[in-house]
Amino acid sequence: MERTAGPTTAPTAERTACCVVGGGPAGMVLGLLLARAGVEVTVLEKHGDFLRDFRGDTVHPSTLTLLDDLGLAERFARLPQRRVTTVRLPLGPDGSLITVSDISALPGPYNYVAMVPQWDLLDLLADEARKEPSFSLRMGSEATAFLVERGRVTGVRYRTADGRTGDLCATLTVACDGRWSLARSRPELGLRRFACPMDAWWFRLPRRPGDPRGLVGGAGDRIVTAMIDRGDYWQCAALIPKGTDAERRAAGLERFMADFSAAAPWLADRTHALRSWDEVKMLDVRLDRLRRWHRPGLLCIGDAAHAMSPVFGIGINLAVEDAVAAARYLVEPLRRGAVGLRDVRRVQRRRWPTAALTQALQRIAHARVVAPVLAGRPAFGDTGRAQRMSELLATAPWLKLVPAYFIGYGARRERPPARSLG
Repeated sequence: MERTAGPTTAPTAERTACCVVGGGPAGMVLGLLLARAGVEVTVLEKHGDFLRDFRGDTVHPSTLTLLDDLGLAERFARLPQRRVTTVRLPLGPDGSLITVSDISALPGPYNYVAMVPQWDLLDLLADEARKEPSFSLRMGSEATAFLVERGRVTGVRYRTADGRTGDLCATLTVACDGRWSLARSRPELGLRRFACPMDAWWFRLPRRPGDPRGLVGGAGDRIVTAMIDRGDYWQCAALIPKGTDAERRAAGLERFMADFSAAAPWLADRTHALRSWDEVKMLDVRLDRLRRWHRPGLLCIGDAAHAMSPVFGIGINLAVEDAVAAARYLVEPLRRGAVGLRDVRRVQRRRWPTAALTQALQRIAHARVVAPVLAGRPAFGDTGRAQRMSELLATAPWLKLVPAYFIGYGARRERPPARSLG
């Protein structure tokens, strides 16, 4: 059911050129780029801070290049971070780890993925955006309904942490508020869902000097694992069959850690570090996208437009690229004070093929790798295919560049509007 505010009865009514709903990577990048170009922009973030556990913390080469373009590379480099250059999977004949993607082989200075706490990145973007007189960030302010006049979205009604309400009118409203976006309640946008075979458990385990480096995957009896190298610890993911969270927790933590150790035996000596289920967070994995990302006065980008699976770990990269493309197409219409349907359509036309292609590849990975393993069958249909894949990578190492480029830059690179570069 869509949520649309009735006649303006809120105690306060204000105006901005662009209202950005959601202060995640897409919202903060869009807000900064628009403000740098002289556009009045207000970002509404419902939480009082950016501190969230197990948000995606990957900053890809495309985003690193953007930060460099914006003059923020030096400040970003001072943030605590871990650089990941390889993706390794157990494809060897004895289950040994094989490098399937080598980002360090890409040209240019940013041939790695930086693992940075997302709150540090968002704080950096917010601090830089606040330098612009046309930028406003309102923490603890949740958009609760759209303002609509004659079929056009004209802003949002919001509620602050202390219960106050207000109306923020805008020439354009951009939904960057993720897979539970307020915009997704609008039936005319047409949400399309895809089957997803898994949910994800997230937790941490200690890392030791002799451990592998980079992003390391594994597979066991009805479990798929992924470990992200965070320096002094591993950020671990365990993929479990969709809807089995309660059942698996009931089987006991000891049973889970035994299954996990079988999939990643080199971590078996420290599974005791996980003391209770409270340390294991569950992510309800979704894969879907809107058929239409827009209506008059409204645009959806990032997870609000296309919720991604954690497979390949590129959801944040796509969201940031959406924001860069949106800024490039919308700066001039916003400066004129008139954003037409054609303007927001251009953003979807630019970014839809990349989102659709990425989700198609994720669906293939779900069907050929994740679903079989979670059902107790070999990935790719038989174990021989994994062996042939490892042999091919050994004889043609250049093949590692294909997934490396896809992880680093996505299917299409975006550059910010010249006005935002200063």
